[in-house]
Amino acid sequence: MKSGKGFIAALDQSGGSTPKALKLYGVDESAYSNEAEMFDRIHEMRSRLITSPVFNGDRVLGAILFELTMERSIEGLGSAEYLWQRKRVVPFLKVDNGLADEADDVQTMKSIPELGARIEAANRHEVFGTKMRSVINMANASSIRKIVDQQFSIGKEIISGGLVPIIEPEVNIKSSQKAEAEAILKDELLHFAASLSSSENIMLKLSLPTVPDLYKELVDHPRVVRVVALSGGYSRDEANALLSKNHGVIASFSRALAEGLSAQQSESEFNATLDKTIQSIYEASLT
Repeated sequence: MKSGKGFIAALDQSGGSTPKALKLYGVDESAYSNEAEMFDRIHEMRSRLITSPVFNGDRVLGAILFELTMERSIEGLGSAEYLWQRKRVVPFLKVDNGLADEADDVQTMKSIPELGARIEAANRHEVFGTKMRSVINMANASSIRKIVDQQFSIGKEIISGGLVPIIEPEVNIKSSQKAEAEAILKDELLHFAASLSSSENIMLKLSLPTVPDLYKELVDHPRVVRVVALSGGYSRDEANALLSKNHGVIASFSRALAEGLSAQQSESEFNATLDKTIQSIYEASLT
């Protein structure tokens, strides 16, 4: 994860984002009648993607899973175990419970009373790390510090559980103060990274910055295993173009990875589309 070439596939859509992900894949709400069937459909989509011959550790370094995906099987193996044992793709687990309502220009994470159990389950499934997301909407310095403080506080608990946390304080790409918020966020992340001991390591998942290479100090930081970028609503072409301007940062795309894939495609069409997508994101992650 520290030095490999490639990117991280974000396959962790949860309850709120699943219907939209399925619709983009060509599966509308008439294909399921309840939440259980909805999660069956998304697992079918994820399994098709993961089992594709073009999806492997040669270009895909890691994959982030939703908890229900980790607890399900792919071709007789647990999903996380399948990723590593069959594909040599490093598994991660999304551990947050979604976002709290906006307050003071940010959305912190809802409380995670299940965190201990999720850390235990992740270790049982041989998962490498975790991911948790907050959102910054405006350049409010005290609120951004609150976001980062929450992320690092929970992150240290995850580290003590033997996992590497991906800390994701997303800056809303539609914010009128995006560049200013990113400058504040960078300073806060550097401050908190400096507080980590030599045995504490983190990863960062950040919005593609307005100023190229803004996060280079974090890319080079000894306690930061990797800095990865979310697509954040950009199209894949836009996200790839922006990513290529940020040296040492690799992709961790969700929507941009699934763009162009459809349940109605034949296996050859699906694999050809996915192959082209993976190659474009891989190349953008090499800079």
